[in-house]
Amino acid sequence: MKSIKATTVTCPHCGHHTHLELDLSNGDQNYYDECTNCCHELHLVAHLNEDNATIEVTIDADDEQVY
Repeated sequence: MKSIKATTVTCPHCGHHTHLELDLSNGDQNYYDECTNCCHELHLVAHLNEDNATIEVTIDADDEQVY
């Protein structure tokens, strides 16, 4: 499986589509990025499922987190 995967995500704040390139050479990732349209923070979680050879990307607004 390639370590860099291109994908498109939708901002939960404004609905703008953003293209991302995920580097999965380090396995699962949990990080924050910024929407290129509205500049709000995005919480991204990328999970590499090696059994199915698939990548699961979850995106949400930072303010939706439950502490």
